[in-house]
Amino acid sequence: MQLRPSAGSHRNSTRTLAVVLMLVTALMSAGSPALAAGQKHSETLLFDGDGETLNGTRYHSFRIPSLLRTTKDTLLAFAEGRAESNRDYGNINLMVKRSTDDGASWSALAEVVGTGQGTWGNPTAVVERTSGTILLFLSWNPAGLSQNGADGTTRISAWGERRVKLFTSSKQEDGRTWHGPVDLTAAVTPKKHADGSEWAWDAVGPGAGIETSSGRLVIPATNRTIYSDDGGTTFHSAPMARGQEVTGESSVLELTDGRLMRNDTAVKAKWETAKNRWIARGTVEGGFTAYTPDPHLPDPHAQASVLRYNLDTTPRIMFLNSASTTNRRAMTIRVSTDEAVTWPVSRPLSDAPLPAWPQLGAGNVAEGGYSSMAKTADLSVGALVEVNEDVDANETSHRSIVFRKMNLPWITG
Repeated sequence: MQLRPSAGSHRNSTRTLAVVLMLVTALMSAGSPALAAGQKHSETLLFDGDGETLNGTRYHSFRIPSLLRTTKDTLLAFAEGRAESNRDYGNINLMVKRSTDDGASWSALAEVVGTGQGTWGNPTAVVERTSGTILLFLSWNPAGLSQNGADGTTRISAWGERRVKLFTSSKQEDGRTWHGPVDLTAAVTPKKHADGSEWAWDAVGPGAGIETSSGRLVIPATNRTIYSDDGGTTFHSAPMARGQEVTGESSVLELTDGRLMRNDTAVKAKWETAKNRWIARGTVEGGFTAYTPDPHLPDPHAQASVLRYNLDTTPRIMFLNSASTTNRRAMTIRVSTDEAVTWPVSRPLSDAPLPAWPQLGAGNVAEGGYSSMAKTADLSVGALVEVNEDVDANETSHRSIVFRKMNLPWITG
C-alpha cells in the first residue's frame, strides 16, 4: 500500500494513519491470532508404503487421503491401504490413524474395513456436529473388477457393480471403533445418466464432505450431490449442473451466500479443452450452473482439496493442488478472500522441503498428487499429501502419504 498524504495537510495525514491502524487492528482481531504468530510448518511421514504391516499384510502403497477433525478436536487420517501394488484395483483396504494433539503424534495403523479381496476406496469423511457422529463414505467393488478392465480384470459396466457404502463412529468412539457398512447405492446412485446410458463407474469424493450452516450434510460424488437433512439417518442425491455430466472426482464448499460450490476434476475429454479446475455453483433445490473452467487454477487432471478456513473478519477459503497442467509435483496452497472468485495468495509446498526420510529410500522422491485438508484446533491447516518414492511414478514404486501442518503466516508469507 502506498500512502499519499496531501501536501501540508496534517489532518489528512492523521486520518490516513487512523485508517491504517484500523486495518491492522482488523487483521489482528477475531480469527487472526494465527496471523499474529510467526511462520510455522511441520512435516510427518504418516502412511509409509512398504513400511507398515497390519494383520499380516505389509502394505505396498497408501493412496487417496481423507482428513477430518472431529467434534472432540481429534484428527482422523484415512487412506487406501493397497496391499499388493500401487494400482487402483485389487486388494485395497481402508486404513485410519488418529491424533489427539493437533497432529504432533499419531496412533498406530488401524483398519476401518478390510474384509475380502475387493476394493474399498475413495474415503470421503464428514462429521455431524450436533451428535458428533463421524460418517465415512466409501466406494466399493468386488475383486476382479476395475474401472477400465486392466491387467486381466473385468471392466465395471453395469449399475451396482460399483457401490456406495457408509461407516459410522460415534462421538464417544471418536474414530476408534467403526460400524457398518450400510449400503446406500439404491438411495443415492441413479440407474441412468442424463443421456440414457447405464450408470456403471461411480465415485464419492474422495476427500471430505461438509455440514452446511443449515445442518445439511453434503457429500460430493460423481455427477451428483449426496445429502441428508436428518443428521445422516437417510440420504438422497441431486443431479449436478442441470444434468451436465462433465466431471469425475469432486470437492464441495458452502459459500457465504448459502450456495454450494463444486470444484471438480473434469473427465479427460473435457479437461483437454481447458486444463483447469472446473467449477459449478448452486443449490440442491435450485440446481447448479453449468461447469466452467477456472483460469486461475491450473490442473494436471488430478484430485484437489478445498477448505473453508474461517468466516469471521475476512472470510478465507484454502485450495490445494498441483499448480501445473503437466505433472502432479507442483503442490501449491492458495488463499481466496472473495469466495473463490480469485486466488491472489499462494505458496508452493516445496518452500518447506520434505526431510530425507530413510524409509523412502535414496531421496528419489516426488511429493504431489491427491490431498485432503482440515483446520486444526490450534488454527493451522493440516494437509495429507501423496508422495511417490520414484519420480518416474512407475507401477512398482511405493506410494506414501505425508501430513503437513502450516499456520496462516506461513501460507500467506
